Amino acid sequence: MPICFCFAWLLLAIMAWNVWQFTQDGLAIARRLHQIPCSRCRFFSGDYRLKCSLHPDWAATEAAIQCPDYHSE
Repeated sequence: MPICFCFAWLLLAIMAWNVWQFTQDGLAIARRLHQIPCSRCRFFSGDYRLKCSLHPDWAATEAAIQCPDYHSE
């Protein structure tokens, strides 16, 4: 009986740890994606065919976080 009890609590602890890690990883990704300045740039069109007239290949991606041509509106 005590072995099953300990095993059940261990299993719950592992599941709680995995949920905690998943949440932390998700928040880290969200913080990184909120650093993308494209939506506030004057060269950003918002059109899905041509998002940015200067850098259409990496507009609205993580590569645009340090965009050298970023100009706020």
